[in-house]
Amino acid sequence: MCGITGIYAFNQIGEFYLLNLVPATNTLISRGPDQQGTVIVGNVGFGHRRLSILDTSIGGKQPMSSSDENYLIIFNGEIYNYKQIRKKLEEKGITFHSSGDTEVLLQAYIHYGEKCVEMLNGFFAFAILNKITKELFIARDRFGIKPLLIYQDDDKFIFASEMKSILAYNIKKEIDFTSLYQYLQLNYIPSPNSIFKNIRKLKPGSYLKIVGKEIVEKSYYSIDYNTLSAEKCTLSYEEQKSKLATLMLESVERRMIADVPLGAFLSGGIDSSVITALASKFTTKLHTFSIGYKDEPFFDETKYAQLVAKKYNTEHTVFSLSNQDLYGNLHQVLDYIDEPFADSSALAVHILSERTKKYVTVALSGDGADELFGGYNKYMAEWKARNGNFATSIVKSMLPIWKMMPKSRNNPVLNKFRQLERFAEGMNMNEKERYYRWCAFVDEKEALSLLSNSSKNEVIKSEYLNRKTNINQFVQKGGTINDILRADIDLVLQSDMLTKVDLMSMANGLEVRVPFLDHNVVNFAFSIPENSKIDGKLKKKIVQDAFRNLLPPEIYNRPKHGFEVPLLKWFRTELRSTIENNLLKDEFIEEQGLFNVDEIRKLKKQLFSSSPGDVHARIWGIIVFQNWYKKYFI
Repeated sequence: MCGITGIYAFNQIGEFYLLNLVPATNTLISRGPDQQGTVIVGNVGFGHRRLSILDTSIGGKQPMSSSDENYLIIFNGEIYNYKQIRKKLEEKGITFHSSGDTEVLLQAYIHYGEKCVEMLNGFFAFAILNKITKELFIARDRFGIKPLLIYQDDDKFIFASEMKSILAYNIKKEIDFTSLYQYLQLNYIPSPNSIFKNIRKLKPGSYLKIVGKEIVEKSYYSIDYNTLSAEKCTLSYEEQKSKLATLMLESVERRMIADVPLGAFLSGGIDSSVITALASKFTTKLHTFSIGYKDEPFFDETKYAQLVAKKYNTEHTVFSLSNQDLYGNLHQVLDYIDEPFADSSALAVHILSERTKKYVTVALSGDGADELFGGYNKYMAEWKARNGNFATSIVKSMLPIWKMMPKSRNNPVLNKFRQLERFAEGMNMNEKERYYRWCAFVDEKEALSLLSNSSKNEVIKSEYLNRKTNINQFVQKGGTINDILRADIDLVLQSDMLTKVDLMSMANGLEVRVPFLDHNVVNFAFSIPENSKIDGKLKKKIVQDAFRNLLPPEIYNRPKHGFEVPLLKWFRTELRSTIENNLLKDEFIEEQGLFNVDEIRKLKKQLFSSSPGDVHARIWGIIVFQNWYKKYFI
C-alpha cells in the first residue's frame, strides 16, 4: 500500500513541471511512511511513497524497473492472486528477483499487455512506462477502492493518489461550480468529477494509455448488470446462501496475505462480525478492534463486538471514546482533506485507524455489504414506497403535517418526524427523482439558494443534468431494489464510503481491505433477486441467513443504531465562535463571493433554534468547504 504520482510532459513547457516531482511525492508521506523514490526518464517522472506490506525488503522498492530496464512501474495496492500469476509467468521462463506482487504485476503487463488488468484480483492504482515506445499505461481497480486522480492541459498530464499531490505541481486552481452545487446537496462530490476543473478521478475498472499527445481511455470491467439479471437466477435460496458463504470464505482467505501484522475492524454489526468469523479460520490469533462511545451509550455497540471476539477468541481491543476525543481529531481530519468531503463519520474512522495502526498495519473491513445486499434504512423505505400499503398512503397524505412538526436528529421523537417528512416527500416523486433526493441532505432548490448570484451563473445546468442522468441511469420505473443498489455502487460506495475509509486509513498509514468487494462476490450479488436481500421485514437478508450459524444470536433482531457525530452540540459550544466569527462570518462570506450571505444567516439562525432539523449537516458541509477554501485559496 503506497502513494503514487507522476507527470507526462507533452512539450518543453510541460517538462519544466518535472521540477515539482519531489515535492509532489513528499505530500504522500502518510500513505507511504517507509520509503520514497523518484525517477525521471526523459519527459516522464514517477514518484512513489511506500508502505511496506508484501516483500518489506529493499527488493520491493519503487519505482521498480524490469530486469532489462525497458519498463518502469509505480504501484499502489495489493494483488491477492499474484502468486498464481507468478506461477504462470514462471512457466513461461520468467525469472523473478523479488518476492512481492509489484514485480509480478510489471511482468504481467510486459507479457499480457493491457489484458493483464483482467487477471488481477485486488485493489490497485498503478502506472507503467515503456521506456522504448514512451507509452504510459495507468489503471485503477474495478470498484475504485484505491484512488487515482488525473489532470490534463495542453502541456502535461499529471496523476496522483491524492489531490494535494497534483496541486503540488503548481497547476492553475479553478473551482468547478457544478461540483460545488452537487457537494452542497450530497456533502461529497460524485466521481469522476472533482472540485477543480481539469482534475477528475479515473473511473473504476478503467485504464488509460498515452503516447505523445494521444490519450486513449477504456473500460475493462463493469458490473454486467443486464447479463447478471436477477430474474435469470436459477439457484434456490438455500443454494444462494451456500454460494455466498463459499465466495466470502475464499475472498477473506485471499485478503489474509501480508508480511506485517494483520487485524480486523469489529463494530458488532453483521458485516464486520462475518469478516471476523471467516478470518479466524486462517489464523490462530486474530487482532480485532472496536470503538465505543462513553458519552453516547445509545450508539455504543461494543458489547456485541465483544460477544463475537469471545466466540472466536480474538485478541480484542476496544477504543472507548469521549465526545472530546472526537472533537480533538476534528482539525487533523480537516487538515488532511484536500477536496471538500463532509461525511462526519470520517472523524470516528480516523480515530479507529490511528489507534489500530499502533497494533497492525493491515485491517479487514465489512464495507460494501450494505450497498450490495441492502443494509441501509433507505432501501427499506424504497421497498415500502414501491410496495405501498394503506399505512404508507396515510404517511404520504400527512406530508403538510410532517412539515409543520419540529425536527432534530438528536431527539428520537423529533428525528421520527424528520424521517416521516422525508419519506412522504419521496412518495410524491418518481423513482429516479426519489433516488437522488434520498441520497442528498439538501434538495436542488435549497442548494442553489445557498450560492451567490455570481456562483449560480457558473453552474452549468446542462452539465449538472448530464451528471444527474448518469447517476440515475440504473434506476428504472417498475424496477427492483437491485436498481437502487447498483446506482449506489457508483455514487454512495465509490464517492462517499470508500473515499472516507481510504482517506482516513491512509492518513494514518493503515491499509484497509474489503472482502465484500471481491469482484466474484459483487457479480454474485447482482445475480440474485431483491427478495433474497430485502423482503419488507428484513434488510440484508441473505447475509444474515448465510452466516447465522457462525455468529452469536444476540447480534440478530436488534435495531442498527449507527453513530451520529455530535455536531449540533459542538456547533452550539466549542465551534460557535468559529462559525460566527470566522468561517461563516458575514464579512468573510461577502468578501469570498461564493455564497448567499442572507441564506447563510438563515442557516445560523436555524442552528441555534429549538427546531434545528438537519441544519447541522448543512452547516458542517459549508464549514468543511470553508476550511478547505482557506487552505488552498487564501
